[in-house]
Amino acid sequence: MAEERVITCINCPMGCRMTVTLEDGKVVSVSGNTCKRGETYAHQECTTPVRMVTAVVPVEGSRLPCSVKTRQPIPKALIPACMKVLSETTLKKPVHAGDAVAVNVCGTGIDVIATRSVL
Repeated sequence: MAEERVITCINCPMGCRMTVTLEDGKVVSVSGNTCKRGETYAHQECTTPVRMVTAVVPVEGSRLPCSVKTRQPIPKALIPACMKVLSETTLKKPVHAGDAVAVNVCGTGIDVIATRSVL
């Protein structure tokens, strides 16, 4: 049985409202997109959604935390596990922008990196 989902593309400012038809968990059609990027986004969002994760992590001896993000998007289903890892993490100075603060987070092969330096 076919399932239809209406999603909004976030790849450009157009914000196309697309209708995605799925059968057995597979995308069979996409309509409403004005470019190929929208179709690609619809396939990804409806079958294996991913997101960038951003957070802050405390740094010993610093009043301000360090902002961090995943180097690449991770599977949406792993966001709670990733946030748990980050909630249990405390960094030590110095922290440099780009340093990996959680390597291979949740077995994704993707690191969480510092987005600012704390010296």
